[in-house]
Amino acid sequence: PDGGLRAWSQVLVAHLVAINAWGYLNSFGLFQSYYTTTLPTASPSSISFVGSLQIFLSFLVGSISGRALDAGYLRPCLALGSGLQILGIFTTSVASKYWHFVLAHGICKGLGDGLVFTPATAVVGTYFVRRRALAMGIGAAGTATGGLIFPVIAQRLMESVGFAWTVRVMGCVVVGNAVVILACSRARLAGRRRGDLFAWRAFGERSYTLFCVGMFLNWWALYFAFFYISVFAKDRLDIDSATSLTLLLVMNAVGGPSRVIFGLLADRWLGPVRIIIPLAACTGVLFYSWAAVDSLGALFAFCVTYGFIASGIAGLFPPACASLTKDLKSVGARTGMCFAVVSFATLTGPPIGGALVQLNHGGYLYGQIFGGTALMAGASFLVAARIS
Repeated sequence: PDGGLRAWSQVLVAHLVAINAWGYLNSFGLFQSYYTTTLPTASPSSISFVGSLQIFLSFLVGSISGRALDAGYLRPCLALGSGLQILGIFTTSVASKYWHFVLAHGICKGLGDGLVFTPATAVVGTYFVRRRALAMGIGAAGTATGGLIFPVIAQRLMESVGFAWTVRVMGCVVVGNAVVILACSRARLAGRRRGDLFAWRAFGERSYTLFCVGMFLNWWALYFAFFYISVFAKDRLDIDSATSLTLLLVMNAVGGPSRVIFGLLADRWLGPVRIIIPLAACTGVLFYSWAAVDSLGALFAFCVTYGFIASGIAGLFPPACASLTKDLKSVGARTGMCFAVVSFATLTGPPIGGALVQLNHGGYLYGQIFGGTALMAGASFLVAARIS
């Protein structure tokens, strides 16, 4: 492994999968803002539940699709998952009620994301050893690419053609990517048809268990800022919709170089777990400092810094899981199992943050304290995982 056309073509596949799955998901801030104005009876917490449900299913279904990769079902997972993603996006374009968005945007799109993301990410880890974190970081950088593409589409089209056609254009982007994904995807290792769905023995390893707990706490807080930054800008600083979308664009844009840079650092010097620890602590400090933001300039600075550091955590998460796995034939199951643990954090984190905003009568301080504390605690567990 560690090079060749086939290996790097799998990095391209992972990049396109990340665009379709996490790039679209990282753009939920624009949907949060739109749904808040068009569904006045729905609370911010219930609206953020739609995005949280999508992330939850992305990770939870990933625990199954990871084992499917180990069994040799890479392409069926990618085909079925891409179909569900496309169905979810196009049905979102005709949705009009809250439960429509839950089914289309939350459940259908989330199921599709879970089927494609874990196999496409984990298979890159089987093609690379020395440059694994870099290769997986480039693949994960598709999150930033998608986080630029979809908000730009919304910024250019929402006012001129409306929500429905804007979402359909996004769907066409996903369709084009899916064609390339299905044409280029190739598994490296022969399928291991027999074996448990979950690698339960992994939880007998102290370092793996502590790592899962630490990442649960990190992901509990990580998406609160991505979901609420546009709403915060409009509600607390009285910033117009176009500028609030630009803030989301900036936060997503810096994630691309972040994933590549931290991937290089992980490969050449420190390893992914050692790098995630200070990143989690710094992100916790940023959450606390968010409480002091009271101007547009300060908010842009926060978005750049937070997007860069938080994206490093997200990008190093899969290679960190892989680094704790000695047997490459079980990397899909073990990575997927860790994703399943984290899924419950992503399901509850943003709604808890939204509920804390409501509890504080529209103020964000309680949510900011919650996020900062969770990340600091997560960093502590990762330190314990590293030294155990």
